[in-house]
Amino acid sequence: MKLNAWITGALAACLSGSALAQQPLTEVTFGTNWIAQGEHGGYYQAVADGTYEKYGLKVTIAPGGPRASNRMLMTVGKLDFYMGGSMIQAFSAVEKDIPTIVVAAHFQKEPQVLLSHPGQGLDTFADLKKSNDILLSKDGVATFFQWMKAEYGFKDEQVKPFGFSPAPFIANKASVQQGYVTSEPLTIEKAAGFKPNVFLLADYGFSTYSTTVETRREVVETQPDLVQRFVDASTIGWYNYLYGDSTKAKELIKRDNPEMTDELLDYSQAKMKKYGIVDSGDTRQLGIGAMTDARMKDFFDKMVKAGLFKADLDYRKAYTLRFVNKGVGLNLKK
Repeated sequence: MKLNAWITGALAACLSGSALAQQPLTEVTFGTNWIAQGEHGGYYQAVADGTYEKYGLKVTIAPGGPRASNRMLMTVGKLDFYMGGSMIQAFSAVEKDIPTIVVAAHFQKEPQVLLSHPGQGLDTFADLKKSNDILLSKDGVATFFQWMKAEYGFKDEQVKPFGFSPAPFIANKASVQQGYVTSEPLTIEKAAGFKPNVFLLADYGFSTYSTTVETRREVVETQPDLVQRFVDASTIGWYNYLYGDSTKAKELIKRDNPEMTDELLDYSQAKMKKYGIVDSGDTRQLGIGAMTDARMKDFFDKMVKAGLFKADLDYRKAYTLRFVNKGVGLNLKK
């Protein structure tokens, strides 16, 4: 009798598991903030290796770009999640009473860098104040350069317009150019035959999180399980992309961006690991995607000092720690 009861129970469990496996996946749309690239690798990894499906999700990645409005589409409910940039965007959403919220931060450091020519007296971060040709985009001037002025004493008259071409920088040895640590240094080295000096702003105090996961407040309130599953699966995707076999993820990136090269994908991946863009600091104990109140306050205070926000802004509404800091994926690090 006991044996028959055990067999009956085992069969019921198998049938139950089979039924669970046959449940339809929840369809989720995730909009990125630019065209497909290595800096999106963890999300493509979670698609490629089936991690999202293991969490009951069928995820469609909607690449961003110059003609895309993915942040707006997420805000109005056309996308479920959005890949944000720095916390400046999230603080601004609070300021404008836009009902969005950051639920994870998959970059501990923003990849933003300044580049200079070696051997031209611009070999330290402090030396960059000597240049009167700092090539910056309008967005760069409005964000991190305001912090550079407040924190380090840079001046507006040092700035020149950046047209997103390395040619002016290469031609002018006294110039400084903005870029991403995961791409522009390689572009310049290939075009000009020298390795530029690289200054990662995060290592000099620009303490924002980056490559955040944002959604609408209503989604957090009404579908917290969905948010948790997406955050956890994406986090595992990042561990597998950095420390596992990322071949299939890179193929998906190239499918969505045919101009992407294997060389740049490999370079981006290596630099993310070298500089601790994804995995460093708090993530060593709390897991990739980690956020803390102390870090948020530190960055907000710097942005207040830089004049971007008023001190009485309730910046805490910009994020929640509910879905992170659980150590998800730590066992996958090799």
